[in-house]
Amino acid sequence: MLGVKRALAIVMLSSVGGWVAWDWGAMRVGADVGQASQAEGILLIDSNDGKDSPSPSEGAQEEANTIFEDRCAVCHGMDGSGNGPGASNLNPRPVNFHDKKWQHSVSNEKLAKVIVLGGQAEGLSASMAPNPDLQGRPKVVDALIKHIRELGK
Repeated sequence: MLGVKRALAIVMLSSVGGWVAWDWGAMRVGADVGQASQAEGILLIDSNDGKDSPSPSEGAQEEANTIFEDRCAVCHGMDGSGNGPGASNLNPRPVNFHDKKWQHSVSNEKLAKVIVLGGQAEGLSASMAPNPDLQGRPKVVDALIKHIRELGK
């Protein structure tokens, strides 16, 4: 049976291979991961140890690659080095996705939150714009995370 709870932060529904859900409104949570409901406004992403790349579908990966080129590369650069054409005017500078120390310091959940809600959602630069069109599209978000993780290898 599904209940309704308020989500004010990231909520872990299962500690092993479960799901992470967040929004700032109502959240429907089932008795276990299999019963988790993707209510309107909730972003569900597959959780892991925060370091492995998710495994999105081919279509989601293609869409994510296009989104990265169109939105992210302006600041992060096509190769993810943080040296895109818009980076020179930013303070702080965009993250270099090749930085292994940074890669190990950030979880997939945090990346997903920043991708969807923008930098300010995690106390980062307000210059990192949110992508509200990706809320409720976990496969595309997972594919973006996979791309970011692969740049760090």
